[in-house]
Amino acid sequence: MDTTVAPTGTEGQTWGGGSNPLKASYGKMMMWFFILSDALTFSGFLAAYGFSRFKYIEEWPIADEVFNHFPFMHGTDAPMFYVALMTFILIGSSVTMVLAVDAGHHMNKKKVSFYLLLTVIGGLIFVGSQAWEWKNFINGEYGAVKTKGGRILQFTDAEGERVALNSFVTVGERPVQALNNSEGIWYQSDDPIGATYTIDEVRKSFAANPDLRIRTQQLVVNQETGASEKLVLSREESLFKLNNQAIGVVEGANLSENEYGAPLFADFFFFITGFHGFHVFSGVVFNLIIFFNVLLGTYERRGSYEMVEKVGLYWHFVDLVWVFVFTFFYLV
Repeated sequence: MDTTVAPTGTEGQTWGGGSNPLKASYGKMMMWFFILSDALTFSGFLAAYGFSRFKYIEEWPIADEVFNHFPFMHGTDAPMFYVALMTFILIGSSVTMVLAVDAGHHMNKKKVSFYLLLTVIGGLIFVGSQAWEWKNFINGEYGAVKTKGGRILQFTDAEGERVALNSFVTVGERPVQALNNSEGIWYQSDDPIGATYTIDEVRKSFAANPDLRIRTQQLVVNQETGASEKLVLSREESLFKLNNQAIGVVEGANLSENEYGAPLFADFFFFITGFHGFHVFSGVVFNLIIFFNVLLGTYERRGSYEMVEKVGLYWHFVDLVWVFVFTFFYLV
């Protein structure tokens, strides 16, 4: 039987098949397939975030108020400054990766190792910065109270500036009942275990400070500036809201509570930024492995630095994804 394959007329063309379709090696093609599938995953997450934000638009936190910290500048209002610095560092690491790939094309071992090391350092700084952002988000800054319906009530002064709980709440007596080894107690409280203040302490301290107001999650348009901002209630409305609807104190953010607004925002923030941070950390590990292989001369012996180019594709993808995450969470 004749097993000769008939010509198709596509031999020698880009889509002519063979061992290098699209003139790319097997390793590069597989990396592109992985990047495509991962891009679809991130797209799904960000689309879900967008739909959720649109649905709960009035409860969504204002990003400038949430991400306004900067290391060693406690109390300074610096909205987005640190996040912008993180973004600049990560994009800068893409530049060093490009230089490493270019040095590999020229078989320059010294430059490849140098630029890979800079890329690793940039990635580690970014991951560390993201951990620092998480810490501040989890700990919170001002504190708030929650209503029976799960809404968040924040505190401001007469001028509308945010006021932290620790600046006006006085901790009262906390009687503790001693129990012996054979006794115990089950209870349920509206105030989370370990909270710094109770709702009664907040009510009493608020009533004793006539300049304080409550800010709701409802968005209104400022007639003077045209900007959207949260609605600040009058003193009478604030007292009514606090005394009749508030049931507990919220400090910081976690998967069930969020002092800045909708708990769903915290859920998405932890999941999406954490998922991206895992990608960056994985890229750092990959780059370190490649870096040590470069030092050992592995790719010199192979006569090709293609492995640097493949891990570079992954690193550029991670940087590109962060641009979208940054836009969705911090800018929009």
